[in-house]
Amino acid sequence: MRRPTIMDIAKAAGVSKGAVSYALNGRPGVSESTRERILTIANDLGWAPSNPARALAPGGRVGAIGMVVDRPARSLGIEPFFMQLVSGVETELSAQGVDLMLQVAEDVEAELAVYRRWAAERRVDGVVMVDLRVSDPRPEAMGVLPLPAVLLGGPEGAGGLPCLYTDDGVPMREVVHYLAAMGHRRIVRVAGPEEFVHTHSRTEAFRQAAERSGLLQSRTVHADYTGEAGSRTTRRLLAEAEPPTALVYDNDLMALAGLGVAAEMGIEVPSQLSIVAWDDSALCQMVRPSLTAVSRDVVSHGRRVASMLNAVLSGQQVESEETLAGELRPRGSTGPLTV
Repeated sequence: MRRPTIMDIAKAAGVSKGAVSYALNGRPGVSESTRERILTIANDLGWAPSNPARALAPGGRVGAIGMVVDRPARSLGIEPFFMQLVSGVETELSAQGVDLMLQVAEDVEAELAVYRRWAAERRVDGVVMVDLRVSDPRPEAMGVLPLPAVLLGGPEGAGGLPCLYTDDGVPMREVVHYLAAMGHRRIVRVAGPEEFVHTHSRTEAFRQAAERSGLLQSRTVHADYTGEAGSRTTRRLLAEAEPPTALVYDNDLMALAGLGVAAEMGIEVPSQLSIVAWDDSALCQMVRPSLTAVSRDVVSHGRRVASMLNAVLSGQQVESEETLAGELRPRGSTGPLTV
């Protein structure tokens, strides 16, 4: 069906296009009774303002924000972290009548190309950026694009962009000390890609906590957040001559895969191996044994970062904010070594 126009409303109401424009934009020039009649007819016809047309007006907004994710597409649909993050962003935006445009990119250059196209075509009013990298070119690039941005991550490397960040060092140290207190001396962390700033900060906190606890055989290895990579890495680690007695994964998908590999190799959890997942989810609580996890309110983070971007778009001065640190939730997958 053809999209209804202002001319359609004018014909149905028996008034001029100018009168319809006055009524729809809340401007003087028509009586209140005529305004109400025009608005009722517009609603009945299913009319909605054209976002591109609104964007052309001085100070006009498209009514959409963008988010580009440079992660393996096969894992995004099942990874609880991004599902919760998008849910939080959508919840905040829908209350403001704003849409979310989500796109997957192959790498940073492809992501920057999307931002340039969005800015040139006025596709979105601003963007939420995720996964800050070491020596990330995006904050500097966004500084010259007419596209406001708020970063989920930082604050180091944010390049002056407002950011919502978390101190991952606090829960990481808690995890290491918790495992060390139960007698674990060979702890391996299965981290995400080394290029991410949050991976780097967690790695440093893990290293420092391991040193303080005298865990000289502890180390970090890297994977890509997928269940497949979690399985391969876990299988290789548990086949070593001196396998780890505890594994700390950077997301729940890899932790779940690791739990499956332990069962496959006949290694009992938690009597022979303890497992900790970063970012709690329903999946962590549904398996047996249930997974000990670091819990964060990711939905709330999504809502807050969307709210910060809306404030930026409204012309407000927005400062960076720190969220509450993650909380360790001990469950059935961790315990003292008994064999």
